[in-house]
Amino acid sequence: MSARLKLTLSYAGFLMIAGAALLAVVWVFLLRYVPDGPIMAIGGSVPNRDDLVRAFVPAVAWALVFLLGFGLVGGWILSGRMLAPLTRITRATRLAANGSLSHRIHLEGRNDEFRELADAFDAMLARLEAHVAEQQRFAANASHELRTPLAITQTLLEVARDHPNGVTSELVERLRGVNTRAIDLTEALLVLSHADRRSFVRERVDLSLLAEQATETLLPLAERRGITIDTSGKVALALGSHALLLQLTTNLVHNAIVHNLAEGGTVRVSTGVDRAGVTLTVENSGEKLSPQLVSTLTEPFQRGTERIRTDHEGVGLGLAIVKSITQAHDGILTLAPRAAGGLRVSVELPSAH
Repeated sequence: MSARLKLTLSYAGFLMIAGAALLAVVWVFLLRYVPDGPIMAIGGSVPNRDDLVRAFVPAVAWALVFLLGFGLVGGWILSGRMLAPLTRITRATRLAANGSLSHRIHLEGRNDEFRELADAFDAMLARLEAHVAEQQRFAANASHELRTPLAITQTLLEVARDHPNGVTSELVERLRGVNTRAIDLTEALLVLSHADRRSFVRERVDLSLLAEQATETLLPLAERRGITIDTSGKVALALGSHALLLQLTTNLVHNAIVHNLAEGGTVRVSTGVDRAGVTLTVENSGEKLSPQLVSTLTEPFQRGTERIRTDHEGVGLGLAIVKSITQAHDGILTLAPRAAGGLRVSVELPSAH
């Protein structure tokens, strides 16, 4: 049976029970006080209990029939009106299942349970539509980025095939560099996908130790570029994946080194603890950035400024990976331009305490 039919039968049943209970009250508290035998009175006889029962029972039967019909008709109408919002929600669900994520319910009326359900469903559709659009844009950008090194590799291989005697160490080195870039891009895409799925084991991770480890790893790159790195802060225990949080920290420090001044640049890495959780902050000197440009830096394959070198140029997924890892750990990522130039990136994560 449909929900509407169940509600209709429930309304009619409750109405019948209420009517029967009311008639029972009349029977118990009224008819029982009427004598069974003949009642003699001046001027004629008075109806006794049997007379009243013979007159009362048919009326009761017709009353119950009327209540049953009234309950069924009224219950069908009331249940239809009550379930009308559910019909709209079902229609929107079917449209979403068929791929139409732009449809919205926009249920009007009071803030009852159906209104809350419809609003929650509209919000979910909005998030799904934005997520699908982001995934489509990301897939298009990733395909474009992967096509470039593959096309260069194909060209170099064709040159080597057509001129086998002309294969030089320079050609091999260039081919190796292009292949390395394709591998880096593929690994970055895998890290991004792993973070989006949240398929990792959570453990206690000290962000201050990750900051020191990332700094030590990237110190040779910073020294070649003349960048000074300052690491400070207290123990900051977060709950999450050690590998992903190390990737996050490394990406931030690497990004701060690559996007810096040509000479005399600085990078400052710090950790902290407050009531909201633990924080990791990476600041670097560099060119002045506008707030509009900074707001786009976490998009895949977006670059704020041209890098001052071509080594370790990255694949344009550094901050996108940072954003994805932060969201997977229920954290907050904040990017802000520095007044003197450069960027300040802050990651706030729930504390492990």
